[in-house]
Parts: sequence; structure tokens; C-alpha cells
Amino acid sequence: MKTTIDIANDLAVRARELAAKRGTTLRAVVEEGLRMALAGDRVEMQYRLPDKSVQGRGLQREFQAKPWSDILEASYGGRGL
Repeated sequence: MKTTIDIANDLAVRARELAAKRGTTLRAVVEEGLRMALAGDRVEMQYRLPDKSVQGRGLQREFQAKPWSDILEASYGGRGL
């Protein structure tokens, strides 16, 4: 099908340069871009975080009344936090 579209000058120049660099036509570059845009629209899936919760009873008794900074220190023991 033949159609006419208006493209920003800088975009048209870059597309022609890309076509020349690839040894192909402007038409092929435009068609590739449209295919990519349409494929991306189809594949719009959201990532669902898997449930990795564990069965437990919360914090150990010695940490239940402690501030978070004490829990971090006990967890990392001076290894980077």
C-alpha cells in the first residue's frame, strides 16, 4: 500500500543515514520501526513478583524490642552497611 506521512526533518535524515549504513532502503527502516512499535504494544505484560514468603513467627525474641539499626548490625556484622 502506498501512503504519505509527514516526518520531522531530523528524524528523516537519521533514518536515511541508517538505511545507507545498512545498505537498505528508507522504506525497510520505516517498516522495521513500525513492526517493532506494534510488537511492543502487543507484549505489554506486567511482571508478577513470585511469592517467596516463609513460614515463621517473626523476629527472634532478642530482636523484638530492638531498633532496626541493631537488627541490621546483627544481620550484616559490619560487612558493608
